[in-house]
Amino acid sequence: MSRFVDRAVIHAAAGGGGHGCASVHREKFKPLGGPDGGNGGNGGDVVLVVDPGVHTLLDFHFRSHARATNGKQGQGSNRNGAVGEDLELRVPDGTVVLSTDGELLADLTGAGTRFVAARGGRGGLGNAALASKARKAPGFALLGEPGEEHDLVLELRSVADVGLVGFPSAGKSSLVSVLSAARPKIADYPFTTLVPNLGVVTAGDTVFTIADVPGLIPGASQGKGLGLDFLRHIERCAVLVHVVDCANYEPGRDPVSDVDALEEELARYTPSLGTDLSSRPRLVVLNKVDVPDAAELAAMVRPDLESRGLPVFEVSAASHQGLRELSFAMGDAVVKHRAEQSEPGPSRQVIRPSAVDDSGFTVQPDPEIPGGFVVHGKRPERWVRQTDFDNNEAVGYLGDRLARLGVEEELARQGAEPGCPVTIAGLTFDWEPATPAGVAVARTGRGTDPRLEDDSRIGAAERKEARRIRRTGSADDTEEPG
Repeated sequence: MSRFVDRAVIHAAAGGGGHGCASVHREKFKPLGGPDGGNGGNGGDVVLVVDPGVHTLLDFHFRSHARATNGKQGQGSNRNGAVGEDLELRVPDGTVVLSTDGELLADLTGAGTRFVAARGGRGGLGNAALASKARKAPGFALLGEPGEEHDLVLELRSVADVGLVGFPSAGKSSLVSVLSAARPKIADYPFTTLVPNLGVVTAGDTVFTIADVPGLIPGASQGKGLGLDFLRHIERCAVLVHVVDCANYEPGRDPVSDVDALEEELARYTPSLGTDLSSRPRLVVLNKVDVPDAAELAAMVRPDLESRGLPVFEVSAASHQGLRELSFAMGDAVVKHRAEQSEPGPSRQVIRPSAVDDSGFTVQPDPEIPGGFVVHGKRPERWVRQTDFDNNEAVGYLGDRLARLGVEEELARQGAEPGCPVTIAGLTFDWEPATPAGVAVARTGRGTDPRLEDDSRIGAAERKEARRIRRTGSADDTEEPG
């Protein structure tokens, strides 16, 4: 039996970038061939794609881990590594992407809409790309950047024009079955409907979709019953229809109190998409009027509901009484809503631009190491992860990059003393001020740096730890090599 799953948690892991290659061109009679190491290939992205043929998140319920392929390592003779393949995950129309903290990341609507859930790591530059006037034959290459890894929450918000809401056993599923070709499960016990049922209704020239939201009860907006699980399915509905059971003999309940209770739960519910449910047009359906006592009760409460400005319809799913008038009224409300919308609601993705005065990094006192400092920033953290700490020339190149960015000047401004611990991307260094940014340093040979001849800047344990730590970075920013 197929299952309807409208919420899933996935772990998206993008591919890591391939390492760059440190190679020197060798050819007979050409002793100074120069560097020819190619760049590593970028890692593949994990991409969510809206597919109209997918109607549930069931696949992610059983396969929650998604990993793209890694980029290949560069080779000599200026051969770049192959780029990792993107992994495309098909999701239903109306899928909302949230962080584990509940932060909205994307609202995916419309066939073909794409969202990069995890971005692949950037491939490391080969020594041919790192060559410059000051470093004509680099004896090192950059390592590939690890791909991003994120835990994401996927929630399906049904894309329906009309949402039927009401207490359990009010007859919502029955209305869906007689108004459309859908065949939901119908029984005479509460909470028969455990999943939203969607149907397509034709009213004259108007075609619209209708959704049956599983029964609400008082306190649903606080998590009682099935409320929180399925209230989100009405967020996209243009029209809300209160379905009231007029043949209910439960003490303390009547059609007016039922409508009041439903309105209270809708008012308390806070949609994550920022929509305002209070402005949605309402219709009231007094159902089961084929029962004599129910028909009398419906006639009695109808003036009270209409005095509130609510259109009221007396219907019977069993005898089909009043269904034609109801379908045309819902169609008219949907047409009016569509006319008010200049265009269909676009897919939304959250973009957070950097501040105008953003230097690209921050330096803060280390809360765990007295007298130490922690450097945060996309570029310095990525540079550390891409550095081969077994190669002194690569370490010196990292120091030059940090100096050009202004990290050393900021450390000195905040009172950092030589030898104090500085942590970047989880790796702790004993800071020693290097030469000023832009000042050339004499080169003694490939893979060496005179500033690190005594190997005192970073020990063997730190180098081993640097190779082990490959945490997630970002590939959004760009920079010229050198």
